[in-house]
Amino acid sequence: MTIILGLLAVVGLVFGGFLLSGGSMDVLIHALPFEGMMIGGAALGSFLIANSFGMIKQSGRGLVKVLKGSKWKTADYTDLLNLLYELSRLYRNKGIIALDPHVEAPEESEIFSRYPRILKDHFAIQLITDSFRMLAMNFDDKYQTEDVINRKLKKHHREVLAPASALQTVSDALPAIGIIAAVLGVIKTMGAIDQPPEILGGMIGGALVGTFLGVFLAYCFVQPMSGRLRQIEEEDSAFYAVIRDIFVALVSDHPPNICVEIGRGSIPTAHQPDFYAVEQAQKDLPQAA
Repeated sequence: MTIILGLLAVVGLVFGGFLLSGGSMDVLIHALPFEGMMIGGAALGSFLIANSFGMIKQSGRGLVKVLKGSKWKTADYTDLLNLLYELSRLYRNKGIIALDPHVEAPEESEIFSRYPRILKDHFAIQLITDSFRMLAMNFDDKYQTEDVINRKLKKHHREVLAPASALQTVSDALPAIGIIAAVLGVIKTMGAIDQPPEILGGMIGGALVGTFLGVFLAYCFVQPMSGRLRQIEEEDSAFYAVIRDIFVALVSDHPPNICVEIGRGSIPTAHQPDFYAVEQAQKDLPQAA
């Protein structure tokens, strides 16, 4: 919703101010399709040259994320705490062997199936199951465990931020691409130097539309979208950090409820559930795992 309001504000206030100050849209309307084709085509082409097909697809999904916003909501964090509480409780009560069917086939697990949104997230499930697999292989040093998980988080974080960096590169290039379009317009104008001043003025104005469009698209559209995508990925990465903190607490031999409370403290304030709400949710969980 905010992105739509932002776009409307940018277009409405920029062009509204231009018209109210006495500007005419005639030159802009005449030049915009041609300048837009040159600038948009050059930006798109350079983006295709600079990125693999996989990165292009990932960037497309990133733009959808910009429209939708952050993936994880408050209810999802509560579900994550409940899921890890159930798994930790089962591990404490019945040992690591009891976790095997859940860890090896989470899509068939009675515990995981209670949290379908988390189950759909491949990285979250992989992080949880791989962590318990390490525990099954007696990899139970809390410092080494935290280091291993941090490396996985760092790798994932670098990968999910790549589309934002790709968009930022396009944003950085757009002003220069606008200048290219403007120079072509000036070349065209110089080829018609024998025309009357009113015609030359329109042609020069059309050439300057290229510079305007490149800067306008860079700083009012592409760069804000890149920044918003980066912000969303940063917010969503907190979800996986909670998994790390709870698991490290589990390896440190804390009881499940303490592990969950440590994880709750890592949740961003905007999505952090109340202590008593989490405690009540734990009481409402099935006792038989």
